[in-house]
Amino acid sequence: MTRKLILSSPLLEITISRLCQELIENQIQGTETVILGLQPRGIYFAERIAAELGKQLNTSFPVGRLDATFFRDDYRRRDTIAPNSTDISFLIENKRVILVDDVLATGRMVRAALDAMNSFGRPAKVELCVLIDRIYNRDLPINADYVGKSVNTLPTEKVLVEWKEQGHEADKIWLITQ
Repeated sequence: MTRKLILSSPLLEITISRLCQELIENQIQGTETVILGLQPRGIYFAERIAAELGKQLNTSFPVGRLDATFFRDDYRRRDTIAPNSTDISFLIENKRVILVDDVLATGRMVRAALDAMNSFGRPAKVELCVLIDRIYNRDLPINADYVGKSVNTLPTEKVLVEWKEQGHEADKIWLITQ
């Protein structure tokens, strides 16, 4: 198994700042916008996006945590199921939802998240923001509106995101070859 560093600080902070600029350019100020982080690691990225937007716009955005485990099309096929909690303390009905995840791979988790979101209302618009887009790995026709970095990967490779909030020494994103 080999590990190749894809992204780390300070380039990670620059990438997050750039993504926030793109969100601002697309009229985030004039709409009611909420941010939903996908469990488990998308929540850390969502909190970083919300903090950076708050700093740049001098306002705050509601941030929620969405677990789509039971909406996945493969959850019954797994030996172990480890669901996380969903915490959305606001309405998403008729709001612009920025769905945030760390890695976009097959698109199946995003599809499951869209299904899970329906339990909380019908948003006016949903946009997808990902830190890493594993291109050439899609099973479903799902693409991100905002991408931190696109990475060409093989099916035998994996992208691992380590956040300080998870107890890691530093934020690092690795490409792991099996």
